[in-house]
Amino acid sequence: MSLSAGARLLGLRGEPLILASLSPRRRQLLRMLGIRTEALAPDVPEGDRGAGEPPEAYVERLARAKAEWVPKKRHGYAVLAADTVVFSDGEVLEKPEDDAHALRLLGGLAGRWHEVLTGICVRRLRDERWGTAHERSRVRFAPLDEETIRLYVSTGEPRDKAGAYGIQGYGGLLVERIEGCYFNVMGLPLARLRSLVREMEGTAS
Repeated sequence: MSLSAGARLLGLRGEPLILASLSPRRRQLLRMLGIRTEALAPDVPEGDRGAGEPPEAYVERLARAKAEWVPKKRHGYAVLAADTVVFSDGEVLEKPEDDAHALRLLGGLAGRWHEVLTGICVRRLRDERWGTAHERSRVRFAPLDEETIRLYVSTGEPRDKAGAYGIQGYGGLLVERIEGCYFNVMGLPLARLRSLVREMEGTAS
């Protein structure tokens, strides 16, 4: 079966791609590229950042752990895994525990800049070649009153998202400015992924 145009542009030399994530945003981006995927939910604990562990090292470590979780004999060309967090005031903000937690997280981000970091890991199954990288974007929220934050939380959108918002949904109404890769804020930095894949395949350019 011939490769899709998206797979060729990305630099892949085979499909399907095993996505070690059930994130609908990541699946949406790969579908947009026409890349055939199989999605799995890795049994890897999150929220275990070590004391003093830099956030970029943290997201890369989790991405690699998720890629490693996929059995070696799984049918597919390569495994793609990713982990995204929000970083603000020296603190990593992951998915909210409940709506009350989401309210607190969003209140702390309102009217301010924060960073979004995504670690990605590609594991080529035929020869166990690995590549790991991360991407960083800066995002500024508009000033938000309590009523707006409560209304947004009531949509249910923040519940499974790092930092309690999704830029591709209702949360886009809260974002005043972004510096860096938009797709990184969605959870899968496409340009960084292309660079990583092409480096692994020896076709970097």
